[in-house]
Amino acid sequence: QVQLVESGGGLVQPGGSLRLSCAASGSMFRFITMGWHRQAPGKQRELVASITSGGSTDHSESVKGRFTISRDNAKNTVYLQMNSLKPEDTAVYYCSAKNRWGTRYDYWGQGTQVTVSS
Repeated sequence: QVQLVESGGGLVQPGGSLRLSCAASGSMFRFITMGWHRQAPGKQRELVASITSGGSTDHSESVKGRFTISRDNAKNTVYLQMNSLKPEDTAVYYCSAKNRWGTRYDYWGQGTQVTVSS
């Protein structure tokens, strides 16, 4: 089992930055792929970024060049650095973890609200 707790959301002006953190419990963390998803009102949840146990990353086209996912295995924590934020980035952001077989995201945090508005 993996438990995930996000922090770092809030209100920011367009062009601003935020860093989301996700603290994970359990000894599996360093072996599993982690991700950040987001869900805006009236839209489906989408995968924003992912990072494998080996540190390989992938970012969606909508955030590439602005967001960066990273992880610290010593702290059991994954981060999402968000720069040049736009109003369309407004959403609830969820930390997620794949199961040990890497087949799907089975574990989810409670979500943290990010609002980009002037």
